[in-house]
Amino acid sequence: MKKIWNSLYWRMSAILLLLLVFLGLAYVVITAYSANLYFQETNQRLSKEIAPHIVTEVSPFLQDGNVSEDNVHEIMVRMMTINPSLEIYILSSEGKILDYVAPYKKIKLNFVSTKPIKEYLENEGNIFISGDDPRNPGKTKVFSAAEVNQDGKTLGYVYVILASEEYESVANMLYNNYMLKVGSQAFLFTLVATFILGLIFLWFITRNLNNIIQTVKRFKQGDLQARIPVKSKDELAQLSITFNDMAATILKQIEDLKTMGNLRRELVANVSHDLRTPISVIHGYIETLIIKEGNITEENRKKYLDIVLESTDKLKNLVTELFELSKLEARQIKPNIEPFFIAEMVQDIVQKYQLLAEEKKIKIKSEILADNSLVYADIALIERVLQNLIDNALKFTPEEGEIVIAVHQTETNLEVRVKDTGPGIPENQIPFIFDRYHKVSDEVVTPNKNGTGLGLAIVKKILEIHNTTIHLSSKLNEGTSFSFSLPKSPVPVETV
Repeated sequence: MKKIWNSLYWRMSAILLLLLVFLGLAYVVITAYSANLYFQETNQRLSKEIAPHIVTEVSPFLQDGNVSEDNVHEIMVRMMTINPSLEIYILSSEGKILDYVAPYKKIKLNFVSTKPIKEYLENEGNIFISGDDPRNPGKTKVFSAAEVNQDGKTLGYVYVILASEEYESVANMLYNNYMLKVGSQAFLFTLVATFILGLIFLWFITRNLNNIIQTVKRFKQGDLQARIPVKSKDELAQLSITFNDMAATILKQIEDLKTMGNLRRELVANVSHDLRTPISVIHGYIETLIIKEGNITEENRKKYLDIVLESTDKLKNLVTELFELSKLEARQIKPNIEPFFIAEMVQDIVQKYQLLAEEKKIKIKSEILADNSLVYADIALIERVLQNLIDNALKFTPEEGEIVIAVHQTETNLEVRVKDTGPGIPENQIPFIFDRYHKVSDEVVTPNKNGTGLGLAIVKKILEIHNTTIHLSSKLNEGTSFSFSLPKSPVPVETV
């Protein structure tokens, strides 16, 4: 029983049944009440001529204004013989009961309100209205009424209750029996039919919900491709779409985690390799120096120490770049944004690299095509970007080659471009060139391929925290170009 009650279908069915019972009972009560009003209004409309007919047949009042009891009782008894449901009252103009004909001669009121009588007469009996019941204080009944005039003066009213107490008692008993019989049959038939139809509709609705539940269970059990078919636009369809989107997001996150796991393993392997090489070199030469102490020439000793120093520099650079890249990826480095002249930075960097470029027989120059080179960025980080790009260009540019650092102006930004005349990058490697530890394959032959493999990854991360991107274009045997944009500074240039 508890399991059934835990089912949404049966809980909704129980709620539906309760609603139907409530609505059915309300329907029976409202119908009974409306039918009773209909009967009373019909009776009043059909009987509106009774009171005027009594006045026409006999005048209830004498010339002196008193009630003519003999005449009145004669016509009253005759009318009640024809229609025993009537109760006839003679009222004064103020509503006092002067005479009446009613079963068992029992009345409990001496006055009745003349307000509904006057309203009834003003509308010529064409409205549904009830008046005081002299035999039942506080209750009202439908009536027929007529005004009695003499010499233009209102002497009183003939007031006819159309349903006597006895008649109403019998009518109510028969009516209640009829309503109980007919109402209960109609109620039960309607309840059963509607409940069955409701169960069918609920089954159609919860069937889609069951499909959703089964799909979610499949996804939970490991079927990551499970999706809910969407065939409508209702709330359940929106729930299905939301689940499908969530499942796609989770699947993508799982793939990203797998990719990150692979990258992490590759990183560990690459770091291990890059750390092992200089450490092995340092260890080997120091061990040689110790073994050959006293038996080694000064020239070889200096040569070995230079190799050790070079390896320690390489090891230091690798650790520094790894630490820098880790902080960039973790968003621990916040750029210190300020205005500065990018053209001046480019020219200073060209001067710094001029000697190194000459040693490698490479020409390096700047090309400033901007009237105002004031940009809004972090000076140190952008300088690091340019240094890494130039270092990369120097590694791959052959002798007699050329490196150009250009600054171009656009409508809202300044574009910085570092272009070399190196061998270019194979097209299939361009999408991966900014991955850490990615190195150009042996398809490109160059004497300067040594490096940590982290330079371009650092460039990309620095520009990302500046909300800009690095663009790459390359052609084999023609060269490679890296470019990025920086926003113009909102700070105006000071003039002297």
